[in-house]
Amino acid sequence: MTTASVERSLERRVPPLGGFNLTLLKIELMRMLRNRRTIIFTLVLPAALMLSFGGQSGWQERVGAGNVAAYILISMALYGAALTSAATGSMVAMERAVGWSRQLRLTPLNPVAYILTKALVALCMGALAIVAVNVIGRIQGKAEMPIHVWVLAMVVTLFCTLTFAALGVFIGYIVPGENAMQILGPGLALLSFLGGLFIPLDQYATAVRDVAYWTPMYGVAEVARAPLTHELPWYAVVNAVVWFLLFIAGAAWRMSKDTARV
Repeated sequence: MTTASVERSLERRVPPLGGFNLTLLKIELMRMLRNRRTIIFTLVLPAALMLSFGGQSGWQERVGAGNVAAYILISMALYGAALTSAATGSMVAMERAVGWSRQLRLTPLNPVAYILTKALVALCMGALAIVAVNVIGRIQGKAEMPIHVWVLAMVVTLFCTLTFAALGVFIGYIVPGENAMQILGPGLALLSFLGGLFIPLDQYATAVRDVAYWTPMYGVAEVARAPLTHELPWYAVVNAVVWFLLFIAGAAWRMSKDTARV
């Protein structure tokens, strides 16, 4: 055997799609689903938030193609899915802490394929949260909107959670593993209040509203509720797109810094 052939045999072969495959996706998803705390966090917390609002007065007032209860339903589904997706993305912090990320960097797995896998797992977990909230909403019987609006709102809400999956990955790369959710939990709650997810923006003072329009939750909330409200300001779309790109860029930047250490 020649020296050239030996060198070729020792080279790492780059797998198709950078190493992304359904087996890897299945392993990551099953790992999340085996965690009981994750299941409780994904299914119970969002549903409990929906139930905590109860059937308050004024829920039957009309909003777009539905009523106030439907408006709140979509908002709670977005919050639950955003929290779940961000928590899933932030798992990279724990993986870095235990050395799993370092082990993956020794394989031919492309970092982009790794992030894509995390994003898809976050989508799956976010979908569970959205379904849980909508099931509770149907059981309550307060929310009213056409079926096609209901389905469209669920789909749009799901894709909106990609923003917070990217945020979770970004945070996971810049803070220690045990601190990721300590930052994301209160942080997302604050962003939800400021972004008009829990309280309509017209009930805030003008100064607070001016700040709210710049927060990450405002744009995605408007996009998620657009199938119901039939209203979508152009600046809300810009807000949603810009924050999504910023979080993606931040995650990619921190990931490149992290992989450069090997």
